Amino acid sequence: QVQLVESGGGLVQPGASLRLSCSASGSFFNLYAMAWYRQAPGKQREWVATITSGGTTTYAGSVKGRFTISRDREKNTMYLQMDSLKPEDTARYYCTRPGTVLWGQGTQVTVSS
Repeated sequence: QVQLVESGGGLVQPGASLRLSCSASGSFFNLYAMAWYRQAPGKQREWVATITSGGTTTYAGSVKGRFTISRDREKNTMYLQMDSLKPEDTARYYCTRPGTVLWGQGTQVTVSS
């Protein structure tokens, strides 16, 4: 069974950094684009960033210049490096294969002083 498992969330102060990981089982990982989304309490889930199979990256305007999406093909793992975190980045972060129902369980990121 194909699974996505996120990790790396936590409680940090504004301005700090975190690196999220998304580990994928199965051989599909390297063939498709992958993405990060996030959902804050009381808000709709929003797209954060995408990385294609070829490594092309795109970002939401709210995170561009602060977040970096990457992938390690050998480890079947995708990352989200988050720098200069702000309180408004507080959310549960999910990885997904776009266009499918394949989602991880999410990892909580809380940015607070």
